[in-house]
Amino acid sequence: MKKILVTGGLGFIGSHVVVELQNSEFEVVIIDDLSNTNVEVLDNIEKITNIKPQFFQIDLRKKELVQDFFKNNQLDGVIHFAASKAVGESVEKPLDYYENNINALVYLLQEMDKNNIDNFIFSSSCTVYGQADELPITENAPVKIAESPYGNTKQIGEEIIQDSCKAYGFNAIALRYFNPIGAHESTNIGELPLGVPQNLIPFVTQTAAGIRKELSVFGDDYPTLDGTAIRDYIHVVDLAKAHVSALQRLLKKENKDNFEFFNIGTGKGTSVLEIVQTFEKVTGKKLNYKIVDRRPGDITAAYADTTKANIELNWKAEETLEAALLSAWKWQQKQTNKE
Repeated sequence: MKKILVTGGLGFIGSHVVVELQNSEFEVVIIDDLSNTNVEVLDNIEKITNIKPQFFQIDLRKKELVQDFFKNNQLDGVIHFAASKAVGESVEKPLDYYENNINALVYLLQEMDKNNIDNFIFSSSCTVYGQADELPITENAPVKIAESPYGNTKQIGEEIIQDSCKAYGFNAIALRYFNPIGAHESTNIGELPLGVPQNLIPFVTQTAAGIRKELSVFGDDYPTLDGTAIRDYIHVVDLAKAHVSALQRLLKKENKDNFEFFNIGTGKGTSVLEIVQTFEKVTGKKLNYKIVDRRPGDITAAYADTTKANIELNWKAEETLEAALLSAWKWQQKQTNKE
């Protein structure tokens, strides 16, 4: 059984990936500093898979703790999620983002090199493309000057990995996500940000649940059909399965280059107001929302051309937007009923 480290494995995407890895008979070890999640997620993963992964609470910015972990754990690969991830917050706190997102990555790669671990999957982002010149966005689109420090940490991260692959012989895949949403069908894991949500869907569900007074729609003057920004919203379970496909590609040595990157999305763009309308339709809940000013760092539209991932990873998004939004709402209801 191959042993895989998942950093940030108790977070929204990380926890879903852990479930899919365990379902595919990988042994999983999790590192998480619990800065944006809680340890109960570990029990909830066990409820779904009947396996409780090993867990270490480690801040990856502390180099000596990273070194100690690798000394004591034999691994076949690393999937790296642990990072700060809010565009708006990164504009306000750029140095925090550079420290957290870059230092942790460097320390991980250093220990992989020392310990002869050569399979690495990086949680990247469509933010590396900025406002692309053409839609849908293919992997041939140029990486543009980042619109936010968060986006820049993903660009720099990919560059660090690419340089490391050349120098140390790693095999790495960067998965450039579009917008992950939804929750596991069991409602045992989902998106539960601590404090005020920075992402659209948890803000939608918390507004519908009465936790937030109203949803702010950032800008209605974009050059789109309804004036609101367009994104490619992908069900988190589909996204999680892409990681398993990418990992199997590396382990079977099917990669065509030692650094590869793939767009992971649905190939369909949806505006913020379309999200609101679809959510209202599938849940029967009316959303209280208001239009406010645009947010710094936001772009007009981004949606993926997923042809490369479909062919090379033998992977395709299968869940509908309606299913993703309904799963997010069921997850939210379960959280609200707990309180």
